Amino acid sequence: MPLVNTIEMFKKAYEGGYAIGAFNVNNMEIVQGIVDACQANNSPVILQVSSSARKYARHPYLRAMVEVAAQESGLPIALHLDHGPDFATCKSCIDGGFTSVMIDGSHHDFETNIQVTKEVVEYAHKHGVTVEGELGQLAGVEDEVSVDADNASYTDPAQVQEFVERTGVDSLAIAIGTSHGAFKFKPGQKPQLRFDILEDVSRRLPGFPIVLHGASAVIPKYVAMVNQFGGQMPDAIGIPEEMLRKASSMAVCKINVDSDLRLALTASIRKHFAEHPDHFDPRQYLTDGRNAITEVVDYKIKSILGSENKA
Repeated sequence: MPLVNTIEMFKKAYEGGYAIGAFNVNNMEIVQGIVDACQANNSPVILQVSSSARKYARHPYLRAMVEVAAQESGLPIALHLDHGPDFATCKSCIDGGFTSVMIDGSHHDFETNIQVTKEVVEYAHKHGVTVEGELGQLAGVEDEVSVDADNASYTDPAQVQEFVERTGVDSLAIAIGTSHGAFKFKPGQKPQLRFDILEDVSRRLPGFPIVLHGASAVIPKYVAMVNQFGGQMPDAIGIPEEMLRKASSMAVCKINVDSDLRLALTASIRKHFAEHPDHFDPRQYLTDGRNAITEVVDYKIKSILGSENKA
């Protein structure tokens, strides 16, 4: 099956009350681990690439791996640029075979955000590529994104209709209390998503797909495993799963997951070397890493996204 954009998968997700997992990829094992879980669950999926991952793995390699994944699995798979910083990056991805891009103008003022986003939308739509925009800023650090708590801001529902109408975006990332990176909240803090904002946005944009960034739950098993085998990661609380499940049943059609994959991969490799210090064949320890990725994605599909048997 060829790569697809997000129009049809988001339409089905909105109407069906579930969300599509958007998983960040950096290498072959991560791609395979994600797609293995999705194939086992007959789930559509978005494989997304940050600008830094694109530099690390190189655009043609990533595109080719994702294209092969779509062909072999027969699943609807979109190849998406995560947090595109500017028009030039988005254009390069559109010209290079991506089927969806995000232009992140959230750090600009409202009018500039509209102008930057509209420019990308006009170019992308000429090539059959869908575009995700963003209003509001999430706190946290992950790849190119670095926003401290003082500069984070919730999405203003009063702006969303004008933004969507003037830019023509196909989906909208909003800030309702999620956070980028693995360590979102310290022990004792109470994570809380602003469902009142999500509900208000949904009323103003009926039927329109909403996106949640920074939605890794931070699986304690893998934090503990990293620390057990030589790491020094602090205790942390991620976004409670019941909140993500509720968001998936509402207007949220895409939920981004990155940190949980990184933790699982790192934890499993640390464990492998602790148990097999004489191993030096990457196929040995990366097999464990790939299997851990599959385990995480399988769990997300069944416990949070609700996208099984929706391909």
